[in-house]
Amino acid sequence: MQENNQTSANEFYLSGFKVSENLRFSLFSLLLTVYKASVCGNLLIITLVSTSKKLHTPMYYFISQLSISDILLSSDIAPNVLHILLNDGTTITFINCMAQWYFFCTAEGCECLLLTVMSYDRYVAICKPLHYISIMTGPLCVKLIVIFWLVSFSLSFIYIIIILRLKFCGPNIIDHLFCDLVPLQDIACSDTFTLKLSIYLQSFPFMVIPCIIIILSYVNIVRAILLISSNISRQKAFSTCSSHLVVVSIYYITIFSVYIVPTRGLTSDVNKILSLLYTVFTPLVNPIIYSFRNKDIRKAVQETFQKYL
Repeated sequence: MQENNQTSANEFYLSGFKVSENLRFSLFSLLLTVYKASVCGNLLIITLVSTSKKLHTPMYYFISQLSISDILLSSDIAPNVLHILLNDGTTITFINCMAQWYFFCTAEGCECLLLTVMSYDRYVAICKPLHYISIMTGPLCVKLIVIFWLVSFSLSFIYIIIILRLKFCGPNIIDHLFCDLVPLQDIACSDTFTLKLSIYLQSFPFMVIPCIIIILSYVNIVRAILLISSNISRQKAFSTCSSHLVVVSIYYITIFSVYIVPTRGLTSDVNKILSLLYTVFTPLVNPIIYSFRNKDIRKAVQETFQKYL
């Protein structure tokens, strides 16, 4: 890295991928395509859920909120990553770094909570179908969504307060694609005990408890499906939750691989690729899975095109 790339105390240098120029431009083209497709796909789901009366149910309401979270996440990360790939690294001001981390943390936190309540929604729909309407009411869904966003914004702000108290002595080079918590912690020259404690404590409402609820929900769902005598009814019941199960699996596998599983044996580029999976690629996977595996959304797309074309 050249000397003019050294940063001051109020800036960070994001190094990006240390690869050849041709590979960087190939990655740029791929990520740009994925980002555009992700935004368009999630906007399509939000539009369909908002305009189609058949999709005005709790499950699709949660799916539309998941799409909002995905757009926020990918739009917070992807443009800056594209800029890094074009310029072989870039500087980012401390304020912009904190803003990027804040919205990243908010989107990730809200997505964890949304996937959790979607698992519970499928549990109620399959295991307690007669009580579904009385349990998953419209006002309850609205309250849950408001609470999820408020909790995510509030807990993310706690991280910002803690990071603002850290000292960065320089050269402030972040060997990553965006301002993630672990790289920031690595370059801090002051005590990071409070930050590590905060990570540990906040992992319970965002990671541990949601995982427990999701696992328990699907254990009961599988048990209920296996008790169904009709093969057709069993397949129909499984199809109502299979899309969500795929999304949950992809999301948590990538999250755990980055933040939970030890990464000492992995190179920095591997960690960056894993980070791209849940920040850029997963937001594209969600609308694809819900579009191709969901009959109601496919039908809503057909009706919309027939109406306006």
